[in-house]
Amino acid sequence: MKTEIRHPGSFAVARCHLDGGETLRVESGAMYATSAGVQLRAKVEGGLLRGLARSALGGESLFTTRYTAPEGGGWVDVAHHLPGDVQAAEVRSDNALLLTRGSWIASSDGVEIATKWGGMSNLIGSEGGFLIKAQGDGVVVLGCYGAMDVIELAAGQQVVVDSGHLVAYDETVKSNLRRAVEGKTVQSLKSGEGLVFEFTGPGRIMTQTRNPGALILHLTEVLPFERA
Repeated sequence: MKTEIRHPGSFAVARCHLDGGETLRVESGAMYATSAGVQLRAKVEGGLLRGLARSALGGESLFTTRYTAPEGGGWVDVAHHLPGDVQAAEVRSDNALLLTRGSWIASSDGVEIATKWGGMSNLIGSEGGFLIKAQGDGVVVLGCYGAMDVIELAAGQQVVVDSGHLVAYDETVKSNLRRAVEGKTVQSLKSGEGLVFEFTGPGRIMTQTRNPGALILHLTEVLPFERA
């Protein structure tokens, strides 16, 4: 599968080019156009229990839609539900990619999407303890809120990322969730940062320049409704 990013920026679209008979997995509701002849079929990937786990714990839809190109090939356009960048990331069998809730849009047929327990440290963070694991060989299409940055860490190199700005990271990267001001809850709250991830390389970290959680809080404050 070859991926072409169209309209990069706030309203980016990924056009996924498929050879004849090639299949693309797409998050429910993420497709907005296909070339003629592309067939689609919605199903619960991996069985009902795995689908429920991916939906309830990983923040993705219960159903995944498969698009299959006709003999002459075709394309599928996919987009994120929030205004922001879309990027294609390579996944290898020896290095899975861990995704935060809602960032997965689509993936080539050689990539399996499953729910992974992220550890007790993530349980108190924005991800609820569970991550989406993209494993296998192929390409995964990711969406974010705002612009997407990719940080490449060498072995032993560290970086600190606000928990609400994380999109994905390589499984080779070690992560630790902590207060923004280490050991000082009040100071962390005063800073407005709260919890941050401390990452240690080697590997990629993908971040977003806007925080979806901050958007929800802002809308809650200015619009006449209450969060459930």
